[in-house]
Amino acid sequence: MDTRFIDSLIAVAEEGSIAGAARVQMITAAAVSQRIQSLEREFKCKLFSRAGNTVQPTDACLIILPKAKSLVREARDLLDVVQGSEFSGTLRIGANSTSLMAFIPATLKSIRASVPEAKFHITPGNSIDLYRSLINGDIDTAIMVMPTSAIPKSLRYWVLRDESLALIHHKSIEGSLNEILDNNPYIRYDPTCWGGQMSELYMIEKGMTKNTIFDLDSLEAIAQLVSEEVGVSMVPIWAGLEEFKETITTVIIPDKKYARKMVLMHAYHPRQPRLQELFMKHLSELESIYVTEPSEVGCKVQ
Repeated sequence: MDTRFIDSLIAVAEEGSIAGAARVQMITAAAVSQRIQSLEREFKCKLFSRAGNTVQPTDACLIILPKAKSLVREARDLLDVVQGSEFSGTLRIGANSTSLMAFIPATLKSIRASVPEAKFHITPGNSIDLYRSLINGDIDTAIMVMPTSAIPKSLRYWVLRDESLALIHHKSIEGSLNEILDNNPYIRYDPTCWGGQMSELYMIEKGMTKNTIFDLDSLEAIAQLVSEEVGVSMVPIWAGLEEFKETITTVIIPDKKYARKMVLMHAYHPRQPRLQELFMKHLSELESIYVTEPSEVGCKVQ
């Protein structure tokens, strides 16, 4: 069985169409279709039901998918083992939106200057999806917001930044924190994401709940709207907020109860230990972060 065909199966399931899988894999749609048909003959079952330009995985396909993903990961690991370099293989790194811009470029540039043969694959995403991918083994490590639930013992994490909550508003606005929140449109950091839950908790506990004009899971977009006088917001002080200092005033909430923790997390026994160590070393040298000692596994954020 050709693992490239299994790769196409996974791509079709994730993209929801043959055309989407073809774009991701950079091959023709006809080639993807042929691979799926070949697998259907081999498995002796239908893998997708087709409706126009979209496809849905059948029950048989849904049963196969977890093992298919595991098979592809094992095949990649096997290739990595025989590459022959001290830093052979590829480290698959997940990063949320703020980390993607604040940490990844500088870290990769630093690594490139000292160990040019080291290879990395970067996967952007929100922290909840990255955490799920890390548990499933789809990525090796992730920079993300600290999960709000118990962390399995199979994972290990380091706190990179402890980001205080703050009110941000345009420099033209004056008044106390309560007055500013009461008298201006509120742009809410999406409370369905882990970081946004801290902001929402503060607003609720301080009795400052109000109708919002937008819910956004993008701190960069929120800051841009605030800088253009669209509204005000309560957000963590993330690496990158400094870029808006000419137009935005930041009022820090000193209570660490509402702070957002940014963590680096990976498997307790990483598949690429040398690359993992290399990435962490260069990441820790950035001025915008501090790396603590590894935290105990199986703990819960209070």
